[in-house]
Amino acid sequence: MKFQPQEIPLGSPPFFEDAANRTWTPLYSHGCTFGPDIFAEKMMNLIKNPNLNSSWLFRADILYDEAAKTGNGEGGGAGAGAHVVTSQASGHPHRDDAEVSPIAVEIRGMTLERTLVRRLIPRNERRDTPLEQTCAFYTTARHDSNSAASLLSTLVIYMPHSPSADGLPFYHPKVRGIAHLHQWEDQASASSAGRGTISVHFLPYPEHPLTDARLQRTAYHLLEILDKHGHGAAEGYVKRVNHDVVIPQDRFQNRYALLKSKYARQLVDSWAEKTDPSKHVFEDLGIAAFLMELWGDMYPKDGGVAFPGFVDIGCGNGLLVYLLTQEGYSGWGFDARERKSWAQYRTRGQPSPSGSSLEERLLLPAMVSGGRGQANTDCSADANTNANANATASVSAELCDGDSVVHDGVFAAGTFIISNHADELTPWTPILAASSGCPFIMIPCCSHNLTGDKFRAPPPRDRSKAKSTYASLVDWVSRIADDCGWEVETEMLRIPSTRNTCLLGRKRTRDVGEAEVEALVDKYGGTGGYYENVAKLVKSGPRGH
Repeated sequence: MKFQPQEIPLGSPPFFEDAANRTWTPLYSHGCTFGPDIFAEKMMNLIKNPNLNSSWLFRADILYDEAAKTGNGEGGGAGAGAHVVTSQASGHPHRDDAEVSPIAVEIRGMTLERTLVRRLIPRNERRDTPLEQTCAFYTTARHDSNSAASLLSTLVIYMPHSPSADGLPFYHPKVRGIAHLHQWEDQASASSAGRGTISVHFLPYPEHPLTDARLQRTAYHLLEILDKHGHGAAEGYVKRVNHDVVIPQDRFQNRYALLKSKYARQLVDSWAEKTDPSKHVFEDLGIAAFLMELWGDMYPKDGGVAFPGFVDIGCGNGLLVYLLTQEGYSGWGFDARERKSWAQYRTRGQPSPSGSSLEERLLLPAMVSGGRGQANTDCSADANTNANANATASVSAELCDGDSVVHDGVFAAGTFIISNHADELTPWTPILAASSGCPFIMIPCCSHNLTGDKFRAPPPRDRSKAKSTYASLVDWVSRIADDCGWEVETEMLRIPSTRNTCLLGRKRTRDVGEAEVEALVDKYGGTGGYYENVAKLVKSGPRGH
């Protein structure tokens, strides 16, 4: 059903009565084919995720949740009758019961089912302040004796905790209250589908009449979002992307907001690359926030577990390494070619071969070069000292033109490996991690096989998933990780990139031996031509990460 709502003339009678004799003005209505259960479910989702209605908002923290009587709980009716007061946001202090008391609203002829208080968290708290808001669910049902149909009304009201319109932040319309009403006629005949309407209503301030164009646009948008989500659910839409599986949303966003306020402006203003800083700066700030929260769980300060250090393979512009080291995490990164940014991001005292946080190095895995335990092979040494194979010696000599240094991908046990859009190194990440006994994170981007060649990965194992190039790559590298004995965790990162799938390996399902790893490499195509591709990579210059 195309969204073409009916605009309700101002001055029309209200659709429901406020016991305090306040007039709730209807603005738009639209027919719907989804019933009360879907309406309540979607309204609860919108309460918990206000960012779906406004890009100015991060999220909502639920501070208070009380069900008035037994009902269907999460769907928007009453739960188990329990009274819960919580404070989810680590960045916002806990408030006691008196401070989070809901605003009481009585609607004539309707039963209060559930009351919540949420705190709206803006994206930029330097510009906008958080706002607390009461959200209440009401229902009423009556039987139409003329049609033998059952009529059910479900009402959801939002009341901002603000003494005046001037106290409302920019992201909230200048109204005293917002309401969504769902009216449903449930046919008595099993062969007849139900039908209904949804409508949006404002409780205005006298000094802010509803003739204001912005208020009209806001009402239209609110009803349009509800219509979209409600009909999507009725048509069987199932959300494919689930965020915040590994790290809770509030922790990630609070950390991200702190890093953004601390670094964003100076990083954008001093950007040295040709790429767009508005994308890359905020993307790496998001990845850094996720890693810092992840590491807080993996290596708790009060648990006596020291942070083991990190290495960023294929580190590109080096910004992620810079952010993490600035925040006190020891580690380093390397790439085949130095970037312009490295001059301002490079720091000293890191656990790298030269003591620098950013190094120009080539990754030639030990199993490819034919040797073990020869990490950080310095190209200034005689390449012929490697007695494994003549091919190794000749290619090593070729790669030693200039100041490049070869690294064989063997890292100290426990080192956290970061593989962020590492391209040719992505499929190697879980293999190197298994061989060295290191946890890892990889964020796949461009599709390459183990030889470094571009290729199209086979379709995902799960036939219900999209068969795009990216989905195929993510599934293929996940298979490699599975075969390497990793329990793969997946997180869809909240970063400004369509390549935002994070694959995390921090738990082992089994140990794998050297022979198994070599067999696994053969299973996934082998390494023939890897040397030659690395040589081409060196000569081609920076990849523009």
